[in-house]
Amino acid sequence: MKFLKEVLILKHISINLLDDKTEFGFMPTMDTYILDGADDRKKRPAVVVCPGGAYAFVSGREAERIALSYNAAGYHAFVVNYAVAPHKHPLPIMNAAKAIEIVREHAGEWFVDSDKIAVCGFSAGGHLAASISTLWNDPEIFSDDEEKNKLHRPNATILAYPVISSGEYAHAGSFDNLTGTKDVIPLREKLSLEKRVNEQNPPAFLWHTYEDSAVPMENSLLFASALRKHNIPLELHIFQKGEHGASLASDESIWSIPAFSRKYPWMQLSEDWLNELFGLYNK
Repeated sequence: MKFLKEVLILKHISINLLDDKTEFGFMPTMDTYILDGADDRKKRPAVVVCPGGAYAFVSGREAERIALSYNAAGYHAFVVNYAVAPHKHPLPIMNAAKAIEIVREHAGEWFVDSDKIAVCGFSAGGHLAASISTLWNDPEIFSDDEEKNKLHRPNATILAYPVISSGEYAHAGSFDNLTGTKDVIPLREKLSLEKRVNEQNPPAFLWHTYEDSAVPMENSLLFASALRKHNIPLELHIFQKGEHGASLASDESIWSIPAFSRKYPWMQLSEDWLNELFGLYNK
């Protein structure tokens, strides 16, 4: 489905997610990719993007190109440059929550449909996206006021080769960076998200590759199974070929052509899924 019938202008600004820099001198930010057409002032859905990077860095390969791809489908997009190591939990999830809150607070100004905000995450950013989708109402992290917490609850979740579990199929580096390595077993259990899924999770779209040796596909399978147990709608795609970190799975974004010789249309699939979920067909 094509939403864009004319050239739209992008409003691209960077917004601070904290009042002051962290103790390590870092300021988390959100970059905006807002569609601003002169003759088109209708409210549009939005996608908040959380790039990967093992909670060690924020990958540029899964940032702007993802935002622009959703722009092309008629979605506003936002990229979260969240805190990574040496910062620890809960700062990354608090950054993601603040980003979603800001999008909702500015929904009128930016022509965002505040009931149609998806979060999209890759690898460790997938863990972050799944975390805010699963733990958005956790009083140990946020307020005990559910209505207040709903300001940062996403309406949909898109996960690309996500880190999910701290168990047998864990990506150890991501959890080391997120929690530290000393006396962290109880915290890692709480952040093993297949164990935290509940009836308040939003619908989810997941994709992974069978050959992913960095973050095994079982991470997606475990999360999908937990969603299924709680009757949360989901769509899951497992592609056979391809190593970890495929981004758009296009020639310019994959790590190496031999490792990912086929181009998988996950972006179009996720757009179709979102359009159907948000009731955007025939509009």
